[in-house]
Amino acid sequence: MPDTVTKLTPEAADFLARYPDTRHLDAIFPDLSGVIRGKRYPMSEFGKVTSDGLAFPASVYMLDTMGQSHDPAGLGFSDGDPDRVAKIVEGTLLPVPWAQQPSAQALITLQEANGSPYPYEPRNILLSTLRQLKALSLRPVVAFELEFYLFDRERAEGGVPQPPVSPLTGQRDSGTQVYGMDALDGFSAVIEEIGAACEAQGIVTGAITSEYAPGQFEINLHHLDDAMKAADHCIFFKRTVKGVARKHGFQASFMAKPFLEQAGSGLHMHISLLDDKGRNVFDGGNEPASPRLKHALGGVLETLPEAMAFLAPNVNSFRRYVPDIFVPIRRCWGFENRSVALRIPLGDGAARRIEHRIAGADANPYLTLATALAGIHHGLTHKSDPGAPAEGNTGHAYDPDLPFRPRRALDRLSETKLLACYFGADYLEAYVACKHAELDRFESHISQAEYDWYLQAD
Repeated sequence: MPDTVTKLTPEAADFLARYPDTRHLDAIFPDLSGVIRGKRYPMSEFGKVTSDGLAFPASVYMLDTMGQSHDPAGLGFSDGDPDRVAKIVEGTLLPVPWAQQPSAQALITLQEANGSPYPYEPRNILLSTLRQLKALSLRPVVAFELEFYLFDRERAEGGVPQPPVSPLTGQRDSGTQVYGMDALDGFSAVIEEIGAACEAQGIVTGAITSEYAPGQFEINLHHLDDAMKAADHCIFFKRTVKGVARKHGFQASFMAKPFLEQAGSGLHMHISLLDDKGRNVFDGGNEPASPRLKHALGGVLETLPEAMAFLAPNVNSFRRYVPDIFVPIRRCWGFENRSVALRIPLGDGAARRIEHRIAGADANPYLTLATALAGIHHGLTHKSDPGAPAEGNTGHAYDPDLPFRPRRALDRLSETKLLACYFGADYLEAYVACKHAELDRFESHISQAEYDWYLQAD
């Protein structure tokens, strides 16, 4: 039975009134790698958890992709792995539409003993960056676009994932049919249920497209003038896609580059800025780009080299950066140009925005958005110059100023001072330490390629 003895918050009471048959509550959060973790509580503890919070070890925000703790910057074993108070984030108590039993879910956020936000939590990193923009009387409007793959639950030889069999044709697609309607029709049951599940959670989705590889899709989320809510919705969206896909017998993955010969999956962000009167400061009127838009572009481009460690958070992430496949590999911007890092899409001045196209779909949305907003803030306050807009294909050669290997990206982040002003030097130190430890662990395994290449070597 639900806990109704504890005094319920208005949100919790309203949820129980709407969903009285709920069987359990998932208290969830994304770690620094974007992996969703949490605890499941019986409804007998619903009131206590939603009203008083729960205890969580603070080190959970410093786990590697496989959930291993490496004690980065002394967070874990060295400090005794202390708990922090975790509170339910207001407005995130939602149903789990794809669950076999009626279920609830909610995001949690950690607090220090004095009630201040826990500084090593990605959500609070974004919060800190938003506060700096708020001090300029600016409010971001944000929308995320995410690409993902649907895979067959059965693996090909060697454990390699393979495209699913189309329910429409009974065949396994092998070629690229970008914007192909047959692919959407073939997987309409899972796609439509993803949309319905999002709607049940208050997440508004837009266009759905079949992308550049068999089994690859993109679903757009609507613009929100609450950047934190947009990032929260991104987390719930990813969980929804995976949950609904499992229900239909597929595996959904936001892995950045599952196949070397096929397109990777990106996380694109559309960002504009409103002033205190609700006007878009990127609107240049008769000019295609306002001065503040140019300053914002310049700031993001300036911070890109150090931001790469967040935009591409693991070894596979960097495999996505390949020339001539519409994945940006140079620091540049342009109008209606999909080869640039920062694209200015079509639209009138009031809709003028930046499309940030660099991050992989496996990136943590809070940290990814925080890097972009930090760059925008830096550009506005320092009047950064982005240079002239690029024309034609800019994706033919790598930018020597961008690090395209994991350790180079981490080294660049360690050397920088810009993002430290937004993320905090201590957080950057811990993040770099965690990711270096993850790389060490990854490189400790002997791959099949090593046997193929070196077993016969003299």
